[in-house]
Amino acid sequence: MRIGSYPLKNPVFLAPMAGITDQPFRRLCTQYGAGLTFSEMMSSNPQVWHTEKSRLRLARVSEAEINAVQIAGSNAAEMAEAAKINVEYGADLIDINMGCPAKKVNRKLAGSALLQFPKLVEEILHAVVNAVEVPVTLKIRTGWNKENQNCVEIAKIAEQAGIQALTIHGRTRACLFNGQAEYENIRKVKAQVKIPVIANGDIQTVEQAKQVLAYTQADAIMIGRAALGNPWLFQEMVNELQGLAPQPVSLAQKCRDILHHMRELHQFYGEAKGYRIARKHLAWYLETIAPNSDFKQTFNCLEGAQAQLDALEEFFKLQIIGKEQRW
Repeated sequence: MRIGSYPLKNPVFLAPMAGITDQPFRRLCTQYGAGLTFSEMMSSNPQVWHTEKSRLRLARVSEAEINAVQIAGSNAAEMAEAAKINVEYGADLIDINMGCPAKKVNRKLAGSALLQFPKLVEEILHAVVNAVEVPVTLKIRTGWNKENQNCVEIAKIAEQAGIQALTIHGRTRACLFNGQAEYENIRKVKAQVKIPVIANGDIQTVEQAKQVLAYTQADAIMIGRAALGNPWLFQEMVNELQGLAPQPVSLAQKCRDILHHMRELHQFYGEAKGYRIARKHLAWYLETIAPNSDFKQTFNCLEGAQAQLDALEEFFKLQIIGKEQRW
């Protein structure tokens, strides 16, 4: 699969997630095989383009990886300018968010709220595509609600506007993240357009990945919440889809990865902010490797980066790995 001029190493991508897909997390998912990762959503509001938060969100994983930056907004001119600014700051690919169901985003007529207004969608897409020379992609839902599932119409508008790939989450905006994602509408879109289609929504296991790709005939899948606390999932999926032998990640290696991730969060954000952000990631990791542990409460009471690292290392040694196993 290619997006514009970029060949992608595999069809398993990491979804953009607010407050989660920062550089340290994207780097870890890339290490374990994610074929493409996306930054957190960047606002088209020019007042926030030069803030420290925006600078951190634009940090690339590495020079060798595609720096895909997602933008959101409802004004075509501002979206075009935001795309240009992000390219100047190092974006290799611009992704337009028309799938976010959050109220604070939709109140500004951004995210999935735009699906109600195909003409405005068309105006925004043309403006952004014409503003930059890098590939532009689009992420949507199947529609605003079940009575208004217009993803095929939006997909055709996107293709005609020059969008290079389309990601579809198999829910409407009204569904939020409730119930089960459906893939019939993704299948319909894939049959109607020639641009690459990426299936998203509730893909949590290797078997689900295979089933969704087979059913929808999508070119790739995008993993979101299933990657929280489990970046090793990418390796499992990629190996299976490419017919490679499984490469199980040992518990000891997972513990080393978690410690390294915690250190990177501390360094990336600075200690004062980093140790607070580390708490939510550690909670997700514990659900994966030690779901019955009460260590999360202990960890959340710690203040300071070094205190977290010391406690976490001791926890891994004594309760998960065992004293006899070196790591």
